[in-house]
Parts: sequence; C-alpha cells; structure tokens
Amino acid sequence: MYQEGDRILYPMHGAGIVRKIEKREILGNVKDYYILHVPCGDMNVMIPVDNCDAIGVRPIASEEEVREAVEILKQDSTHMTGNWNKRYRENMEKIKTGDIRLVAGIVRNLTRIDRENRLSAGEKKMLTNVRKILQSEIMLVMNIDEQDARQMIEDAI
Repeated sequence: MYQEGDRILYPMHGAGIVRKIEKREILGNVKDYYILHVPCGDMNVMIPVDNCDAIGVRPIASEEEVREAVEILKQDSTHMTGNWNKRYRENMEKIKTGDIRLVAGIVRNLTRIDRENRLSAGEKKMLTNVRKILQSEIMLVMNIDEQDARQMIEDAI
C-alpha cells in the first residue's frame, strides 16, 4: 500500500503524488481511495486502493529508466502497422502496461507520423495524452518543471 507523499504512476493518467488516502462511498460501496495529484495538467485522480495492481499502478521510474526512455526517443522509429485502428489498439495495450520505455516508443513513433500529417484524430488525441503521461513521470523523477520536461522530450525526438 502506498502512503501520502509517495510518487506513483497511474498508467492511463500519468505520474503524481499521493496527497491523501480517504474513504469514499460510491454506489453504496465504501472503499479506500488514493487521491493522486498529477502536476502535469494540475489534476487530481481518485484511484481505488484495492484495484491498483489490476490497473498497473506502480512507483515512478528511476533516473536510469528515464535516461533509457530519453534514448528511445532519439532512436529510429520502429515499424508500426499502416492500419491506424490496429495501431491504436496496439499502442493502447502498451500504454496500459505503464512501462516508461514502451510509452517513450509510442511518443517517438506517433510524433514522427504526426509531423507527416498522417495521424487519425484518435491517434492525435492519444499522442497528446501519452506525451503528458511521459512528461509527468519525467517531471517527478528528474525534479523539473513541465516546460523543461516537454523540452527534454522534444530535443530527444
């Protein structure tokens, strides 16, 4: 179980700091929830404590893992299917893993496809979200602000 002040990643929303653990009644069920503050976008997310393993919540990456992710951003794009719908589903599965290296690969590949104006509307939204996920983790691990994290990603790609 995480404690207040712990830095964790919620794969679909990004990295943040556990601000509180509180009981909430939702649909007649009383459960404990982490109140996670995600600084990238300045939002709070409620995460059911008993569901963390199932949704892939984990401690934030190490500095070494962030450096590996930045190196992945610099590498050549990997092959992705030309079918945007299949590519979208494959990328969504990678995002759900919470693996910073897989997320970096998605950011790199989709950014490069976007520069050629070949992304679907759904993938453009995915790119925006996955950038924020990566950016939020970089911010917390490297102790830098949102702009510096965004610039670190851009410089690497």
